[in-house]
Amino acid sequence: MSPQSAPVIFAGGGTGGHLFPGIAIAEVLKARDSARVVVFACSQREIDARILKAQTLNGRAIDFRPNPGKPFGLKPRALLRFIGAWGGAVRHGRGLIGELRLAAGGANPVVVAMGGFVAAPLVQAARAERCRVLMMNLDAVPGRANRWIAGRADRILTTAAVPNATWTRIPPIVRSAAHWPGTPAAARSSLGLDPEARTLFVTGASQGATSLNRLVMRLVADAPQLFQGWQIIHQTGPSDTADAKDAYAAANIRAVVEPFFDVMGPCWGAADCGLARAGASSVAEAWANRVPTLFMPYPYHADQHQRANAQELFAAGGAEIADDLIDPIRNASGAAGAGLRTLLSDGGRRAAMSTGLASLGPADGALIAAAAINEIAL
Repeated sequence: MSPQSAPVIFAGGGTGGHLFPGIAIAEVLKARDSARVVVFACSQREIDARILKAQTLNGRAIDFRPNPGKPFGLKPRALLRFIGAWGGAVRHGRGLIGELRLAAGGANPVVVAMGGFVAAPLVQAARAERCRVLMMNLDAVPGRANRWIAGRADRILTTAAVPNATWTRIPPIVRSAAHWPGTPAAARSSLGLDPEARTLFVTGASQGATSLNRLVMRLVADAPQLFQGWQIIHQTGPSDTADAKDAYAAANIRAVVEPFFDVMGPCWGAADCGLARAGASSVAEAWANRVPTLFMPYPYHADQHQRANAQELFAAGGAEIADDLIDPIRNASGAAGAGLRTLLSDGGRRAAMSTGLASLGPADGALIAAAAINEIAL
């Protein structure tokens, strides 16, 4: 078996941000070799199964295996859960490696660590099984798992600027389902919206963001004139879906509201501007689709890595960043509300931001990552 056809295990999960880039890389691998064996070792969280069941590779269902690993935590209960699950998670990973090796006639799989708590035990399993490891870093401030994996990986790629000379910088990684190749009018029509109306896309990513949801609902209630001539696409996450629909209906605003969109390309493709969290995937998708976006980073991360994720787009003039003050009244009257008002009212500003995003170049990191997998395959 050639290195170009060695089995590949994408290890990561818990949020879409650890899965979507892996899907993008897998699309490239399968496009080049439809017989390539690709398996996702994900978490046992419901969102992982939801995402992976909804995606396909070359028209076929994705093979995924939930791993029993648990998140690391410093609080005693979380730490005990992590320690108690570690051995079983590593054994699960070794069993998967052994299964794929046997099916491949003895060829070792390549483990691609996508970050998060599932990646670490799979990397430990790879070391025990003498498999090569490619680490993909997606955040501007590497997480705890990636800092641990970095010392155990054969090669490290990063889509974010990280001050480490041994890590290779590549462009963002965006799956085909999150990129819209057609016109905004076609994207809007595909969602049942007015093809000619200006469109705002609101997303808290795969988990949703209650504070973003309630900021928009507050502005809709307090300043409906701000949304005159606009329609809204809103991914709410598991909460607030019904309330958002009611708010838009009461204000007579045309809207498509869903807890989760399996295919994000039409949402980004339809958008004149966006309001989003600043996880690596959301930042990459705004970059790829050149959508001027107000990012409100998750406020509870101690390292504030989401703010760092959006910084490159801000520096290029393609994005704004506002603190999430949690309370909808404070957000509506603060920088977030002011930033959203500007995006909605100033077409010249939106055009300049789109130009800034275009200056960043294509989000084609999946091509480079797929090539790197083949290079390190034994």
